[in-house]
Amino acid sequence: MTRLRLGILISGRGSNMVALVEAAQAADYPAEPVLVLSNQPHADGLNLARARGIEAIAVDHRPFSGDRAAHERALDDHLQARGVDVIALAGYMRVLTPWFVRRWQGRMVNIHPSLLPKYPGLNTHARAIEAGETEAGCSVHWVSDGVDTGEVIAQARIPIRPGDTAAALAQRLLPAEHRLYPEALRRACARIRAGNGQTD
Repeated sequence: MTRLRLGILISGRGSNMVALVEAAQAADYPAEPVLVLSNQPHADGLNLARARGIEAIAVDHRPFSGDRAAHERALDDHLQARGVDVIALAGYMRVLTPWFVRRWQGRMVNIHPSLLPKYPGLNTHARAIEAGETEAGCSVHWVSDGVDTGEVIAQARIPIRPGDTAAALAQRLLPAEHRLYPEALRRACARIRAGNGQTD
C-alpha cells in the first residue's frame, strides 16, 4: 500500500502531532508524515518533529502584516513542494481562509477539544464546566469554511469531575486525544482513498 503523504500544522507543543507521528511508525498506517509546519518559530513541536526525523519548518505569520491569504500561500507552497496528500491540524491556532479550506477540501482534518457541535472555538473546557456539563471530550472533524463546523469523524468522551478546572480537564483529556486522532485520521485516509472526502 502506498501511504498518503501527511502534512501536520501546529502552533505549540505538538503533542497530538507526536501521537500521529508515532502511530505512523506502524507498517500498516495509511499516512506517512513528511512535513510539520508552524506559524510560531519557537513552537516546541518543531524540535519534537525534527527529533523524530520529520522535516519541520516555521512560517511566521507576523511578517505578513495581517495578510492571512499571503501567509497561507506560503504554507501551501511548502505543502505542494513535498507532495502532501492530506493535512492534519494539530493545535494550529489560526482560523484558515476560505481559499485554503477550498484548496484542501476533503483532505484536511482537525482535532477540537469539545464534543462538537457543542463549544466550537476557544475556551471549550471552561464553557463546558460553566454550563454544568457532566462530560467533556474531543472531536476529529473535516475542516470546513466555518469554525469547527465540519462533519465529525470520531469523538472521545471523559467525565467532568466535581471541582474540575479547565486546566485539569484539558490535561486529563490529552490521553484521549492522543488515542483518538490517529484512529480518526486512519478513517479519513480511507475515505480520501475512496474519493469521498467530505467537509460540510
